[in-house]
Parts: sequence; structure tokens; C-alpha cells
Amino acid sequence: MRAVARWILAIALGAIGVMHFTSTRGFRVVVPDWAVELTKLDKNDIVLASGAAEIALSAGLIALPRERRRIGWATAAFFVAVLPGNIHQWQTRRSTPGLDTDARRLGRLFLQPVLVLWALWATNDVPARRR
Repeated sequence: MRAVARWILAIALGAIGVMHFTSTRGFRVVVPDWAVELTKLDKNDIVLASGAAEIALSAGLIALPRERRRIGWATAAFFVAVLPGNIHQWQTRRSTPGLDTDARRLGRLFLQPVLVLWALWATNDVPARRR
């Protein structure tokens, strides 16, 4: 079950990461102005960097089984790091594909902790208990 969850997570991360490169303009609305000031990057560069991070995490989840737990923690940290962008999108009521209503944008905020837990659970290979 964890392996299936890990593959779904990896595929989803990879697909969204690619979308950051193919639909950069649509993701710029999620980037808060303070992130530009803090990083000294423009919104396009932040979108591309986050897309590259998602693709790298996706690849790591698939190709580096010995590092699975660390990559799980890195994925969870990434989901925490992008939460301010999700909050910004909800506060500014800016739409992106699939997040085009207030209810969907709010729902996305509640999805973020689920993604964090999913990343940690799917990458934590707990040995089976003996009965």
C-alpha cells in the first residue's frame, strides 16, 4: 500500500513540476510579493525553481529507494514551504487551473497537511510486526 501511495505521489509531483515549466504564467499568481523580495528572484524564477524541486523530489522517490525516508522528509518540507503561496492565492482570490473558486482555494489549504502526512507515511517503511 505504501509503495502505491509513493508512486502516486511521485507521479503527481512530477506532473505538477512539469506544469510549472509549461504553464509558468498560471503559477505566478501563487507567488507572494514578499517571496520575490526575500529571494531576490522574480516570480517566473520562483515558479521554475519550485517546479524543478518537484521534479527532483519525484525522481528521487522513484530512483533512490535507499534514500526514501530522507526524500520523504524533504517532500514534506517542500509542502510546508509552499503553503504560504497557497495562503496568498486564497487571500488574493486569484485563480489557477482547478483552483478557480473560493471554496476550492480554501480546500487546497486543508489538503496541504494531508500531503505532508502522505509524504511521510508513504516513505516510512516500517517493518511488519510479528504476531
